[in-house]
Amino acid sequence: MIFIAVKFTVRSEERDNWLPAVEPFTLATRQEPGNVFFEWSYSVENPDQFVLLEAFASPEAGEAHVKSEHFASAMDLMADLVAETPEIINVEVPGEGWSRMAEVTPRSR
Repeated sequence: MIFIAVKFTVRSEERDNWLPAVEPFTLATRQEPGNVFFEWSYSVENPDQFVLLEAFASPEAGEAHVKSEHFASAMDLMADLVAETPEIINVEVPGEGWSRMAEVTPRSR
């Protein structure tokens, strides 16, 4: 599985526009055959920073993603909204998605 984490720092004046702007990209990516997940969050420390966690079933699925029309369109759009070049981690990991964390289990109440 290819796991990718990307930090996008957006221009302050574009903060409220970011999620609506990337929604078509998000929806299209989630429909890709090899997409495992594609999830947006935002930083609690920097209100202008959004974090994207994404995974693809194989290197080929990841390659197809970056060659897609919706990827190219999103990169073009993002260039007008970001305040700096995004930071990325891109690694191949074993597994097919999220696993349960062994160290924390909800207590009965």
